[in-house]
Amino acid sequence: MKAARITAPLRTEVVDVADPVPGPGEAIIQVEVAGICGTDIHILQGEYQATYPLIPGHEFAGTVAAVGEGVTRFHVGDRVTADPNIACGRCPTCQRNEPNQCLTPQAVGVTRPGAFARYVSMPEGNVFSIGALPYNQAAFIEPLACVVWGLLRVPIVPGDSALIFGAGPMGCLLAQAIRHAGAAKVVVTDVAEWRLRRVAELGATAVVVADAQQEARLRSLASLGYDVVVDATGIPQVVEGIFRYARPRGRVWLFGVCPREATASFSPYQVFRKDLTIYGSYALCRTFPQSIALLESGAVQVESLISHQLPLSRFAEGLDLAQRAPDRMKVQLLPG
Repeated sequence: MKAARITAPLRTEVVDVADPVPGPGEAIIQVEVAGICGTDIHILQGEYQATYPLIPGHEFAGTVAAVGEGVTRFHVGDRVTADPNIACGRCPTCQRNEPNQCLTPQAVGVTRPGAFARYVSMPEGNVFSIGALPYNQAAFIEPLACVVWGLLRVPIVPGDSALIFGAGPMGCLLAQAIRHAGAAKVVVTDVAEWRLRRVAELGATAVVVADAQQEARLRSLASLGYDVVVDATGIPQVVEGIFRYARPRGRVWLFGVCPREATASFSPYQVFRKDLTIYGSYALCRTFPQSIALLESGAVQVESLISHQLPLSRFAEGLDLAQRAPDRMKVQLLPG
């Protein structure tokens, strides 16, 4: 089969590799659509723990092509996606029902071959039916599941006001999910006006361009501050500035992935004085079913977030688009 690999930081190739063979309890999925994620870019740049050469890709959908011994829930031809995170099930955190904090995790596209290939092997327990969802939409189930996991940690109270920094694909998913969770006001700010127009079409109640007037405009929309303030940029300098927009007893949610070694300064006194609560949310944690339900119901729309679709042979171009194209949102690869 054809597979796209990162062979070393900043080096890629598309090569022929052996088709995976299902072991006991495994399903082989024929990949139809796979999205490029920020994690894939970090792996390309050597900023993420990975063993090269690696077939990346963990946001995907396709059909079951083969099943191994003992697989009973799925059959050849079923339309599916899969949770790429494979917890050991034995360590202390797994035994505490905290699999996303597993001490010895495996991750498809990070520690084992991923979905930027025609076929990918998955444990049956990680595979989920997508019903009639189009493949390009079903490839958003994994990133949306990350949003859902955060919402299980960060309480959204009906009538809340929320401020999101960043209107990329994740910011757009966050805006829709937070609004659906009960927030009455969802404000999004970004440097790109065209992205703000997109998130406004998807349900943000107000958008603010990140320019010299940003702070004044944001404060005019919530004079006492926002109930929930979310970083979806992963930029440390942005994180440093978001605390001041939280109202007393507000919640600050660090969703964006900052570089591993980065630091950000904030005022401990202000956290203390304003009774602020700071939340992190790492990856996802058994939230695929909720994510699928949000997409199937139409509560979250993703079609307009797809900016580019390329064949697998243009893997290097896809990575470049995902990093630098001025009109980029979600870049997807089509291995078929």
